[in-house]
Amino acid sequence: MESFTATHGFPSGHNAVTLATDESHRATGALVDLTPIPSDLTTLYWVISEASLPDVDNGYFIHSPMTVAGHFREYGPPTIDDEPTALVFASDGGGHLFAIGDSGRIWRSTTASWFDDFEVAAASLQEFLEHLSRRTAEQF
Repeated sequence: MESFTATHGFPSGHNAVTLATDESHRATGALVDLTPIPSDLTTLYWVISEASLPDVDNGYFIHSPMTVAGHFREYGPPTIDDEPTALVFASDGGGHLFAIGDSGRIWRSTTASWFDDFEVAAASLQEFLEHLSRRTAEQF
């Protein structure tokens, strides 16, 4: 973090990963009751509640289970070919959305919209998180 300003020309934002709490565990349970979600996402939410990484590339944000449930109620699942059900769980600083499908693949919206096309961003949640980890290490 000491070299961030010199490297990028502006001070870093508040980058944080919030650990799961009893409240977020209950929210994860409520999300599972609302719609089936892949077990990898449930496992992630058992460990962390959310992440805000505004300084990694143009920003990455893993939404809390409460936010995901609210968005699902408001917008429904995104329509993604080859995925009967998908759940938006993250976004980037450009407004693009990341969804996890029944297959476990991670999809990225091609525009900042719930209703446009999605393309494969990672073969699994693990691959998505490993990419995010590498980008974070490179940034800092």
